[in-house]
Amino acid sequence: MTTPVMPEPPYYAVIFVSHRIEGDAGYGAMAERMAELAAQQPGYLGVDSSRGADGVGITVSYWRSLEDIAAWRRDVEHTAARDQGRAQWYSAYELRIARVERAYSWQHD
Repeated sequence: MTTPVMPEPPYYAVIFVSHRIEGDAGYGAMAERMAELAAQQPGYLGVDSSRGADGVGITVSYWRSLEDIAAWRRDVEHTAARDQGRAQWYSAYELRIARVERAYSWQHD
């Protein structure tokens, strides 16, 4: 996982915690498509994502504004993927939107 290079705050983080049902059933291909599509959206800044062996995944996407997040939520293809996720891939999920006020990083040389 590579952390995206972010602009100076403020910006927004959409935190998506998902609980997967066993099996792929096309999930991997759809996840790749949604990552490609999100990257084309106005205001998209990047994403961090991880999934554990227990099926719990955490994806944090970063956006310039609440309006950009709302537009992504209304995207027709994204809406169809969300509906398919509810019907086929997830047993549960939680979504949170947070404003990033301050950010810093460190990396060992």
